[in-house]
Amino acid sequence: MGIVDLILNLAGLLLWLNWRSIQFDPLTKRTPATLMGTLRPASPQKLRHWHFLILIAGLLLLRALIYRWLGSATGSTTSYLDFGATSQGFRRDIFAQALAFSFFSFVRALVILYIWLLFFSILSGPDPINRLIKIPLGRASDWPRPVKIILPFVITAVFWWLASWIFEKLPPALAGTLAQKFQGAVVIGLSSYLVWKFPACIILLLHLLSSYIYFGRHPLWNYVSQTAQNLLRPLKNIPLRVARVDFAPVLAIAMIFFVSELAERGLIWLYAHRIF
Repeated sequence: MGIVDLILNLAGLLLWLNWRSIQFDPLTKRTPATLMGTLRPASPQKLRHWHFLILIAGLLLLRALIYRWLGSATGSTTSYLDFGATSQGFRRDIFAQALAFSFFSFVRALVILYIWLLFFSILSGPDPINRLIKIPLGRASDWPRPVKIILPFVITAVFWWLASWIFEKLPPALAGTLAQKFQGAVVIGLSSYLVWKFPACIILLLHLLSSYIYFGRHPLWNYVSQTAQNLLRPLKNIPLRVARVDFAPVLAIAMIFFVSELAERGLIWLYAHRIF
């Protein structure tokens, strides 16, 4: 089920990114009659802006039907979504809960994608890769850096606050009093920063590989190099190079996972011990 869920979430995210990027395609916009000869697409435009949203909705509905069928076929009736500090279960043999799982699984993946994009936007690497990151972010990519740093907390906390009213109707209920819902939203909002460890470690690992293997002059590797240097800036005054070997990326990756593991355990404890 985990692999199926991952594949279908990736398909949904690709549809979403196409929906966000199609508005930047000059061939999909209205043009003056004098320019139609030069900007006319080679073939008629088949998919319009709103078609992608319908495809996403159809995918979520189809996935709910697939989950219900798989749950009946395998005898496994409960799926869980991990939200960092806690998790929520959904009964696959009940179509309404299977549909809720399909929806929240996609929204969770979408939120993680945008938190990753905000991470790269904050680091502000070189173009043209940075321009590609700005497309799905839209106007948010030009907001001040402190605002973009706070956004993951705000988005995730608001999402959890709204979702908690639905989750309390599902067994096991995760929400209780109004104060507990607020505290849960704060803890889940803080846990959103833990997902930054994955893009950070991927960039550092690629930078480490490109330091010893030549992959060509593709703009991606220039982006990886400069972004990794921004991540490694706090360690620049520590002598971590021995001969031609630079241990800074390795130490940074170890520190990221160590700190994130401690933070995750602390957030799980805070969520479990809401006192109001």
